[in-house]
Amino acid sequence: MNIKETVRSQISGLVNKAIADCGFEAVNYQVETPREKANGDFSTNAAMLLTKIAKKAPRMIAEDLVSKMDCNGTYIEKIEIAGPGFINFYLNKVWLYDVIGIVEKMGNRYGSINYGNGKKVMVEFISANPTGPMHMGNARGGALGDSMAAVLDFAGFDVTREFYLNDAGNQVEKFACSLEARYLQECGIDVPFDEEWYQGADITQRAREFIEINGDKFVNSESEERKKALVDYALNKNVELMKKTLGDYRVNYDVWFYESELHKSGEVMKTVEILKEKGFTYEKDGAIWLKSAVEDEKDDVLVRANGIPTYFAADIAYHRNKFVTRGFDRVIDVWGADHHGHVARMKYAMDAVGVDGEKLEVVLMQLVRLMRGGEVARMSKRTGKAITLDDLLEEIGIDAARFFFNMRNAGSHFDFDLDLAVEQSNNNPVFYVQYAHARICSIIRLLEEEGKKVKSADAINREILVKEEELNLLRQIAELPDEIKASAETLEPSKLTRYSVELANAFHSFYNECHVNIEDEELLHARLKLIDCARIALANVLELLKVEAPEKM
Repeated sequence: MNIKETVRSQISGLVNKAIADCGFEAVNYQVETPREKANGDFSTNAAMLLTKIAKKAPRMIAEDLVSKMDCNGTYIEKIEIAGPGFINFYLNKVWLYDVIGIVEKMGNRYGSINYGNGKKVMVEFISANPTGPMHMGNARGGALGDSMAAVLDFAGFDVTREFYLNDAGNQVEKFACSLEARYLQECGIDVPFDEEWYQGADITQRAREFIEINGDKFVNSESEERKKALVDYALNKNVELMKKTLGDYRVNYDVWFYESELHKSGEVMKTVEILKEKGFTYEKDGAIWLKSAVEDEKDDVLVRANGIPTYFAADIAYHRNKFVTRGFDRVIDVWGADHHGHVARMKYAMDAVGVDGEKLEVVLMQLVRLMRGGEVARMSKRTGKAITLDDLLEEIGIDAARFFFNMRNAGSHFDFDLDLAVEQSNNNPVFYVQYAHARICSIIRLLEEEGKKVKSADAINREILVKEEELNLLRQIAELPDEIKASAETLEPSKLTRYSVELANAFHSFYNECHVNIEDEELLHARLKLIDCARIALANVLELLKVEAPEKM
């Protein structure tokens, strides 16, 4: 339940009835929270939108509307007209007191809403090539995509998390050539290593592991047989390591989808045939091309002259599979910003195969720059090599990584301060939020030891919570369902990290002004219940971010 939605519904009911009672036609007005508290808890611009219909000044229209409003049975205490004709609504405190009962009833589901109505949504994120270790782009994409999926689930969508494994095509052939060369070199055979191949130490490591298992028995095999054996081993090993790293990062997928399956099932060529039938392709120089959506823009090859489909053809087939074969209502891809030019092409391709391209939503993610000591950090402290996701988690921990990567909008560049991430002070936002949760748990625990347990909402006197810090904490708790909706609408988990800091700030302000363990037992139990509600709200947000909510620090 969203108490603010209930209030908005009450206000809309009053406004709609007043418009009808005044004989005006309905208009699409807004009910918003004013920036300044002096302007009430909610405000509407309805009067300004009725000027052409009513042929009056908006302030006069506002007076007519307000004269028709009866606030009995609502949370509204008074209504005022401001400026040119804004109608401001001031609420009684009961709506805030009712938040306590809602939090108690919903518990770890507090903040959840039914915005999605059970629609099937896939969130595909990271989808790194399984040819090497995971890097910082994968780290940001993992935190962003996973928390985005969690928010959508909390907002009432039926969510599937998916990793798309590119286990076919040019990069796998390049991987095979790299492995083959390192294998032969490790077996004492002097072979050249092309500068275009994968240069990382992980390739040599896989070759050595393969030798430990198979020795030199593939040295005299045909190249294709040797490369297949090496790739079968190394890809499986890399995927196994990726799953472990992501599991450590608290990212767990519902589906690992292999590109090779699209080729084996014939879906890639079937998709090409559909595009042919619909007139979106042509043949040139022995290849099959997709006509561009825009004249003078470069066309894309779908099938090369040698009969081998391109990665783009497989990608179209993959996205068609999501919509047509598996029936998702929405598909959300988290891509690096360097894929910006690919967005319009893929939406166009979806339209071309008979799927509404607008159902495909792409979140473009900017690069992260790691900073240490005020300078760009490129090397791992432990290995002295390029920083991988494993290195990052070892240096700063999972909580800091998950929280920090979700502190900025996906489309913004981000300087990740490694020093701040491990600092145990209020300057570190994740520490600040976690400390608020731990402090609440500590207060509750100490009072329980004295026999003063958290009571039910009906067993406390909520109306004695009248100090501004108490009411402000309640207001922040009441905001959570709206924040969930806003985060789901914009696909921005960063709204939740900001909210968690604001809620922690409201609690710390309360803590500094309002003691809980006091002689007045009635007020003690009201405040104890209040901070327990704050604890629940904080824990629920941290759970969505996959950040621990510690009980002690």
